[in-house]
Amino acid sequence: MALITFLVEDNRTIRDNLVPALEDLVNAQVIGYAETEAEAAEWLAAHPDSWHLLIVDLFLKEGSGLGVLASARQRHPTQRVVVLSNYVTADIRARCAALGADAVFDKSRELDAFIDYCNTDRPSTFASL
Repeated sequence: MALITFLVEDNRTIRDNLVPALEDLVNAQVIGYAETEAEAAEWLAAHPDSWHLLIVDLFLKEGSGLGVLASARQRHPTQRVVVLSNYVTADIRARCAALGADAVFDKSRELDAFIDYCNTDRPSTFASL
């Protein structure tokens, strides 16, 4: 079963490369994306049951991925929220975890770990959404 994924990323080049990689390596179906915090929050509010995985960048065209994490706090226990950013420090990891992120990965150094996480942390209940 496909991993239904929503992407919060404002960089088109990253989206254009990440989406096919997710489809090929994770069996993900990326159903949409947002470039701003407000777009992401609006989509999440309108589609609370439509996704399994939310991938969030921290720096967006407008707003912040931290605000998106706050918008995703009220979710099903089987839905996962992952931060994928170029700016990952110990403080950022702690802030993201406090806002409900299930995992945080550095785009430039931890893509393999990110793909592994997407493939291994797939509760069977993902299919029940």
